[in-house]
Amino acid sequence: MAPFGITGRQCAVLIAIDSQAPLSQQEVAGRLGVDRTTMVLLIDELETKALVQRRRDPDDRRKNVVVLTDAGRTTLREASSANTEAERLFLGPLSGDEAAQLRRALRAIAFPAAVKPVSHRH
Repeated sequence: MAPFGITGRQCAVLIAIDSQAPLSQQEVAGRLGVDRTTMVLLIDELETKALVQRRRDPDDRRKNVVVLTDAGRTTLREASSANTEAERLFLGPLSGDEAAQLRRALRAIAFPAAVKPVSHRH
């Protein structure tokens, strides 16, 4: 992500913001499992880079939503393309099943709360 001026975490925030109707900072934080303070810092960093904007929610004037700017959309598109190519090269030596197993294992490590426990019989 370095060539695009963002971190992997910031990229995840851009993806979360882009993939749904406008979300509040709190909703983005909940979706990513990030605490509120960390989310404020991430959004501040992305706003400083002109990749996101905070705006009033048109349906609830007491709430702000976070939206991608044109530069944010471009950065996300380019970073996602680079990520897809890097993943293709990295997983190239594996079969489809092996690649899927590795992805599941990495998700379990990165997002342990999202993975349902597996019961083991002895």
